[in-house]
Amino acid sequence: MTKKRNRTRPALSLQERLNRFTQDARAAAKKLPAGTERHTLLQKARNGEAAAEIERLLSSPGPQHQK
Repeated sequence: MTKKRNRTRPALSLQERLNRFTQDARAAAKKLPAGTERHTLLQKARNGEAAAEIERLLSSPGPQHQK
């Protein structure tokens, strides 16, 4: 008998998780002095914003064809 995997759904949507990640990264970067660590956090925040935008575009209904 095989063991069944315990699967759970995320509590928040992908869009909400990306937005929260971006906000957290920006808040953490604000607390750091200028340097490579701060630059890395800001880059991660920009990547999160780009991912959120791509996800929004992919999940939108797009152009509707008239029947």
